[in-house]
Amino acid sequence: MSDAASGEGIFPDAAFLVLSSRLIPGLDGGYTIATAARARQMAEHGADVQVLTVDPADADAHAAHRAEFRRLGMLPDGVPLRNLFDEASAPGGGAAPWLRAASETEHRRPDHVSSTAPVGDVDTRFTRHEGVRSGEGADSYRELTDAEGRAYAALPVIQGNPDWHLSTAPVRVYDETGETVGTLEGFGGLYRAWLDHLVEGSDRPVVVICESRQLGELLAGWSNPRARIVHAIHTMHLEPPYTPDAPLNALWTRWFPVSDRFDAVIWPTQAQRDDVQSRFGGDAANLVSPHGIRLPAEGDHAREPGLVVSVSRLAPGKRIDHLVRAFLAADVPGTRLEIWGDGPSTASVAELIAALGAGDRVALMGRTDDPAAVLRRASLMVTATAYEGQGLSIVEALAAGCPVVSYDVRYGPGDALRRGGGLLVPAGEERMLADAIRQVLTDAPLRERLGVEAPVAASAWSEDAAMAALAAATRLALSGPPRR
Repeated sequence: MSDAASGEGIFPDAAFLVLSSRLIPGLDGGYTIATAARARQMAEHGADVQVLTVDPADADAHAAHRAEFRRLGMLPDGVPLRNLFDEASAPGGGAAPWLRAASETEHRRPDHVSSTAPVGDVDTRFTRHEGVRSGEGADSYRELTDAEGRAYAALPVIQGNPDWHLSTAPVRVYDETGETVGTLEGFGGLYRAWLDHLVEGSDRPVVVICESRQLGELLAGWSNPRARIVHAIHTMHLEPPYTPDAPLNALWTRWFPVSDRFDAVIWPTQAQRDDVQSRFGGDAANLVSPHGIRLPAEGDHAREPGLVVSVSRLAPGKRIDHLVRAFLAADVPGTRLEIWGDGPSTASVAELIAALGAGDRVALMGRTDDPAAVLRRASLMVTATAYEGQGLSIVEALAAGCPVVSYDVRYGPGDALRRGGGLLVPAGEERMLADAIRQVLTDAPLRERLGVEAPVAASAWSEDAAMAALAAATRLALSGPPRR
């Protein structure tokens, strides 16, 4: 780890590891943008920060990802982007020393299952993970090789199980001759071994900013007295109708029972934090730390009269069909809609536009690497999303002085617009969404007032505000013994 002094900024004197399952430019929408931005902002506010990923792509792919993040300015040169599998092999062949040592230690445990058993017989026990039973057998193994084609480890392949990451089927670790020297207890054992190695290499306490719920499940039992975990939340935890007492998304049912093991949990909005605290109570250290945005310099923007925009991933939950129909129903002469983004709903949205004969007024623009430039041109941004984690595009629109019309959904739009800058519409009410679009586009004084309010509302989501909240969460995490 770097020896840079993180104490020079607002963060405590510690080494910070921003941990993500994967981080690939252009993939995973706002998650990737927000995770990279958090790391960049931490570095700019004085933290000694590195970004870690655990996806088993090859080293060339990871190098290309790093180069693209640098090109886009999403990660500065001073923030390393490291990958477990880039570091898991030794120059002379076989596994890296830290990986061999961890596997040999694990292999000597009296309750350990040998990795030399036939694949079909490997650890087929069912084990309990916080009350959820998960099949642990591996269907096959995938060998990992270094740049010279030498195998250094093998990962279990778990077919047809969405909870594959919880499997404790052994990860096999090889020496330079290709012989098994030991095993680790599943993917969790592998990830924890890497983190232990990184913690051992630091002369300061280590704070892991865990950006993934799946990784959080695997780290809830990680015991290292020099490490703390601050778990960051990115998305909604509820199913329809998205009320505070609505059913939990199945992917969250394991996470909540272990949430009190994290040294802090940071939620992107106050509303979500309050709903969780009210519903679950307990001892979890639930705090609010939003994803911060860079506020642009003040100045007039060359807005295009009548230009309405949407900036989001094109996915079913974004309800772009509502947006298209509401915009057309508003029926304001001289207006047009630009839909920026891509995703699985692109084809269906194109078909809808064609079916409505709206190609002259509604355009699919594709993905943009510069949403701020789009929002500086727009007279109005509209979102018809069914749910959000924070709603970064709304905050970015406010920062650009662009008024917003949004469904009032959990979570984000209400938090962002309660200080002004836009209009909220009851969720799913297309007619009312159309009325609000018409109102803003035809009422110049209203539009001007919202545009003035917008940057003021956005200031609550500034990078400085977000980093102050995150720094406070890390200080809390370091203030006592680890919770695990």
